[in-house]
Amino acid sequence: MAKFNDNDDSVVVIIGSGAGGGTLANELCQKGIKVVVLEAGAMQSNATFINDEWKAFQQLSWLDPRTTSGTWRVAKDFAGLPAWICKTVGGTTTHWAGASLRFQAHEFKTKTHYGDISGANLLDWPLTLEELEPYYARAEDKMGVTRTNGIPGLPGNNNFKVMYAGASSLGYKEVHTGRMAINSEPRDGRGRCMQLGFCFQGCKSGAKWSTLYTEIPKAEATGNFELRPQSHVVRIEHNNKGKASAVVYYDKDGKERRQKARIVCVAGNSIETPRLLLLSASNMFKDGLANSSGQVGRNYMRHVTGSVYAAFKDPVHMYRGTTMAGIVRDEAGHDTKRGFAGGYEMETLSLGLSFMAAFLEPGGWGEDFAWWMERYTNLAGMWIVGEDMPRETNRVTLNTNVKDKWGNPVPNVHYDDHANDLAMREHAFTQGERVYQAAGAIRTYRTPPYPSTHNLGTCRMGEKATNSVCNKYGQTHDMSNLFISDGSQFTTGGAENPTLTIVTLAIRQADHIAKLMKERAV
Repeated sequence: MAKFNDNDDSVVVIIGSGAGGGTLANELCQKGIKVVVLEAGAMQSNATFINDEWKAFQQLSWLDPRTTSGTWRVAKDFAGLPAWICKTVGGTTTHWAGASLRFQAHEFKTKTHYGDISGANLLDWPLTLEELEPYYARAEDKMGVTRTNGIPGLPGNNNFKVMYAGASSLGYKEVHTGRMAINSEPRDGRGRCMQLGFCFQGCKSGAKWSTLYTEIPKAEATGNFELRPQSHVVRIEHNNKGKASAVVYYDKDGKERRQKARIVCVAGNSIETPRLLLLSASNMFKDGLANSSGQVGRNYMRHVTGSVYAAFKDPVHMYRGTTMAGIVRDEAGHDTKRGFAGGYEMETLSLGLSFMAAFLEPGGWGEDFAWWMERYTNLAGMWIVGEDMPRETNRVTLNTNVKDKWGNPVPNVHYDDHANDLAMREHAFTQGERVYQAAGAIRTYRTPPYPSTHNLGTCRMGEKATNSVCNKYGQTHDMSNLFISDGSQFTTGGAENPTLTIVTLAIRQADHIAKLMKERAV
């Protein structure tokens, strides 16, 4: 691995090594550009992953103090854990399901298609699906997404077979084992999925795409890359011309260091990214970096989520095989006849026994709770994921009353469900139950949202500097050499799992950065 001097101001500094940061790093390194990645978490590997939910949660998750507010269920039951994301090299690509779906055309233009929705802060993306299609294709090839590039789909486990039977009985047509960034056959030097189950806890076989063992080793092989794990960034500095000039962080020994930079790219997830911009306030930028619009931290989205479980007479063993083994996409379109704007997916989901107990009904006990837990092997499960409405009041702010270990204010995540979100969730719960009832379920159970893995918005892209933080390349309006490189830049959330789009935007951003550097425009 290369080693760059802290005073080398020719490097691109990327904060975060997940889907956005890890991909961007490799793409830039392949173009001969020097990159330093600062990752707050430690290095893990396929060998060190623990397929035990509670131990893996402690090993991989971002557990630094955070606070919550608002009427959402998470603030009540999981007040210190607004998001279930990772603090490790590879970020949340070590923990994700693998679902890789393109946004639909109308989801890039929701203001145009949905019109004015009271209480929502809708804005069209400054991009179209047509513009992103070639980059989506590159991302799908890079990640090995099934059902693209001639890659066969994964086999369906029992959890999927139950969903398929019920969904088909209801007349749903787009029901399959998904487009997954999990090898269904050997590819890119990695083997096929072994159907081990419990793969949220890190893929032991390496079949599932993760920047940890795909993008990062490839970047390292170029000689243009340095990774610094356990490096917690606390501030981005700028020069007297208002350009980003350095990144201040604490290294693994707790020593404060400063890495100079030509360009800074922030890929810390939709909570830590706006927090860092706000923490970097200065005399020149009193409200934080890239915040002339006042939109940094605002429009936080987490998707409309919830789970439906069903008990059957015979065993299902939903936990065997791929965790997210199938999908129903028929409800993903925009059809206001259902009583809401936007759409949602139904995706198979299984949790281990311990997490099932924690999430089925937090603090729950008694006869009904015991009834469900006793029938764990007979359960089938699905997760609902749909488009929630961006709202200015749903936001990440600094909580000055609570400090982290470095003495900085922690992020507070405020969220209230929009009426459109509630209507969508009710429809999805009903349809999910109908799917299972059609498959012969003896009982169904609705589980409301728990800490989100899909965190979006807070530094959204747009055409104008007055109502957005960055442009269509993730380049901030206020600072030409400061980029947003993660899901924070999403203008709206769509109904699809976001990782494929994050990777797609990172590939496109790398091309743009390389062009600007060649032209000496940054």
